[in-house]
Amino acid sequence: MATAGPMATPTDADILTLTQWLSPAYPVGGFAYSHGLEWSIESGAVANITNTSDWIRDVVQHGSGRNDCVFLAAAYRAGTSDTLVEIDRNARAFSASAERLMETRLLGEAFCSVTSDVWAVEMGNLTYPVAIGHAAAVRDLPLGLTAQMYLQAFMANLVACATRLVPLGQTDGQRLIRDLTPLCQRVANEAIETGLDDLGSTAFLSDIASMKHESQYSRMFRT
Repeated sequence: MATAGPMATPTDADILTLTQWLSPAYPVGGFAYSHGLEWSIESGAVANITNTSDWIRDVVQHGSGRNDCVFLAAAYRAGTSDTLVEIDRNARAFSASAERLMETRLLGEAFCSVTSDVWAVEMGNLTYPVAIGHAAAVRDLPLGLTAQMYLQAFMANLVACATRLVPLGQTDGQRLIRDLTPLCQRVANEAIETGLDDLGSTAFLSDIASMKHESQYSRMFRT
């Protein structure tokens, strides 16, 4: 089992850097991806705030939310460029659908491009969680905080999708983000204590939703 080591106390600069990287204003285009949620809403499986909460909880705990944190932590600890490349290959191979692969690839490429230019971090083209983990390690940002904020941003983007499509009211959307944030903290902290051998997913309906979305006739989101 991998261990995170001593948990460094984040500085104000650490927190602000991660806030910038994971803000909707950082130009990676996260708003364009629903992670299959759009099809679940179109099919009627997600129709209210309770359905939305259950769907996102499952993805965070049992699907790609948790797995992304495992990949992020592995990239953070990668000691060599060859190891980082191998981790990235695993992240691509673990995508459950063509759209999931496109999502993590394009988000990662955008993050790598901007972060290389602004922060002078050597990035290459990495999938999104691998890119975040690598950049955080290079900038010496705390792993635990990075994973928590990554997963909260992932969750908040899904809530924003549901706010537009279910639809949910803005206030209900913010309540949902508040209620799901402790879950993101717990899942992230548990995930970074594991390794790639602990990858796994039982969020099968979200994977199927992503596959169904590939042929959805009318849609607002790329995934």
